[in-house]
Amino acid sequence: MEFLAPALVILIITLTLGATFVLRGPLGKALADRIGGRARDDAPIERLNREVAELRGEMAEVQERLDFAERLLAQQRERPGLPER
Repeated sequence: MEFLAPALVILIITLTLGATFVLRGPLGKALADRIGGRARDDAPIERLNREVAELRGEMAEVQERLDFAERLLAQQRERPGLPER
């Protein structure tokens, strides 16, 4: 059991050094930004939101045109044809 204490100390030191190197890099910076609540780059999300809003507008316009065309076709079907001679 006497060999367990030095091995445990070496393990703790190794894990501490490894965590320090990892957390000082880009992963640590991203984690710190997330924890700190710093603003991230929302430009791609905003661009996608604008595109979705634009597509919704275009879709509404297409739906209006389709409704109009369906009403015209329904009127033609309801209208009696020319009398035959």
